[in-house]
Amino acid sequence: MKGEKGEAGVEPGTVRPGGRTARVREAVLRAAEDALTETGFARLDLTDVARRAGVGKTTVYRRWGTTAGLVADLLQDMADQSVSRTETGTLGGDLRANADLVRRTLTDPRQGPLFKALITAATCDEKAAEALHRFYERRVGEWAPCVERAVQRGELPAGTDPREVVRAVSAPLYYRLLTTPTPPDEAAATRAAAAAEAAARAGAYVRESPRDPLQDSLRDSLRGRDAENPPCS
Repeated sequence: MKGEKGEAGVEPGTVRPGGRTARVREAVLRAAEDALTETGFARLDLTDVARRAGVGKTTVYRRWGTTAGLVADLLQDMADQSVSRTETGTLGGDLRANADLVRRTLTDPRQGPLFKALITAATCDEKAAEALHRFYERRVGEWAPCVERAVQRGELPAGTDPREVVRAVSAPLYYRLLTTPTPPDEAAATRAAAAAEAAARAGAYVRESPRDPLQDSLRDSLRGRDAENPPCS
């Protein structure tokens, strides 16, 4: 499976098809969602997806090649259709909006099981993992400007890493989804946003300044000199 490509040696998801090709892709991706939601990644089968989509299995195998290739294209499509960020004018409002969007996605009867299946796929297959990483980098990047503007307004310390703040909002919600039988509720989303905001205001996500080798060498030299010549008591 590793290294295989779809039609004409092109990685799935890198071409924007039109016309009939677009309709086939849409049908196959929705069928893949259905299959992943119902049976998970371990039982995902291209022949079954073709049957669900009402297209020939040769078309599916030629275009996507492997289940991992299909998952990668599905994640690309999901990223393209994701909801844009909400900007409320305050850091707290923006982070709560982000947390609520994540909560609604993970508790959706279709999206919740789908994300569980996609995360499972990422633990089993390198290509699926790379696609999932790209998906989340796009989603985090979509919301990062909210944090950047909070820094500009003086709500957060200079040097705050916007992406780390955004990740801190969704992390506890995904953890709850994957480790408990109870999906994240509104209270959990509110706590996640509040905790991320408090940590960010306290400077927890300020980037460390790059180390200067010359300054490090100078400090080491001074420490050595002081050790050899201790001050008089």
